Amino acid sequence: MRVWFMMFGLLGLGLQAFTQHKLEITLADIQVVKGSVRLALYSTPEDFMKKHKAVREVAVTGNTVTVVFENLEAGEYAISCYHDVNNNKKLDSNFIGIPREPYGFSNNARGTFGPPGFEDARFTVPGTMQITIRLK
Repeated sequence: MRVWFMMFGLLGLGLQAFTQHKLEITLADIQVVKGSVRLALYSTPEDFMKKHKAVREVAVTGNTVTVVFENLEAGEYAISCYHDVNNNKKLDSNFIGIPREPYGFSNNARGTFGPPGFEDARFTVPGTMQITIRLK
């Protein structure tokens, strides 16, 4: 009898390791209803703002937009996003590199002179969850 409980316990742990989760992101404070929003999902500090784990692009049809990442493993992630108002597939900036299009990060993190670090934007996905990012 005890062996059965142990086997079911181990089976449960094994299945939990393969459980996939959904992350729903609401982008708020969209001022111009045109173009698209682009989001990048990062899973390590080394990859942050360099190599994304997944990316999404969604047309802007209102003042808020919802974007979903599915089949995520539980773990730590960070999001960067921007509103590509003119749909030229890049974040437009001025001559010194300051963004001219709205952008945001998970935890609504802000950097001093440039983007925030992974630690500031980091959040944990323990299961299916929802977050909101306010574009600036």
